[in-house]
Amino acid sequence: MITSSKRVLKAVSMLAVGVLWGAQAGAADLTDVQTIVDQANLAAYYQGDDGRSEVRMLIRDDQGREQLRQFTILRKDVADGGDQHFYVAFSRPADVRNTVFMVAKHVDRDDDRWLYLPDLDLVKRISAGDKRTSFVGSHFFYEDVSGRNPAEDAFELLETTAEQYHLKASPKDPQSVEFSRYELWIDKASMLPVRIDYFSNGDSPYRRVEALEVEEIQGFPTVVKSRVSDLKNGGETTMEFGFMKYDIGIPDDLFTERSLRTLPREWLRRPQ
Repeated sequence: MITSSKRVLKAVSMLAVGVLWGAQAGAADLTDVQTIVDQANLAAYYQGDDGRSEVRMLIRDDQGREQLRQFTILRKDVADGGDQHFYVAFSRPADVRNTVFMVAKHVDRDDDRWLYLPDLDLVKRISAGDKRTSFVGSHFFYEDVSGRNPAEDAFELLETTAEQYHLKASPKDPQSVEFSRYELWIDKASMLPVRIDYFSNGDSPYRRVEALEVEEIQGFPTVVKSRVSDLKNGGETTMEFGFMKYDIGIPDDLFTERSLRTLPREWLRRPQ
């Protein structure tokens, strides 16, 4: 249950977001890189206490062939900027229907990730080493769904423009990831990352993540369309988010192994 003090803090936070969204242009630029990173992390993954959205994912390979996937995401925060729960249930196509991906996101250790395969009635644990592998055959990674822990990287502010902060991030454990660095561009008005380029070596990125469309939902600037592009081999995956709603009161006990095999249909239905 959310305490009254937390509700007050959320209301204040929501008001602050609205002010930033509407009048960031007149504010002084942020200069502390950690403050920028923290605000961007909150804006991208911690809007409201919980949230729900329906996702349409279009996968296009380097030959132009397309696959469509549809799923619903449920998310609940344990603490702002801290641990979270994610539950992803697939509805289309038929070969992935009722497949479930669940994440217990931690800020002080590796996340816990599970994948339920209904045809085999199998719960598969996804190891920490697999978090940067393809999410159900798309160009998104498992880690992209719940977000990368900012504590895993060292950040540097490269440039401040009229509209964006341009940062460079270097992994603290280079052996654990496939990239040598990534650069991200954060929109000043919403504090949302709107582009992330990943580099292995040299000056040419091999992978790009972009926020294509942003809308205000319940006072929160929210990405409603995003894309990951394979800049080396070709192909891309686009995700469109619809029927989004925050603060719907998702219970803690939804994020258990029982919900992997028995879908929580009450929470997967579109809210009225």
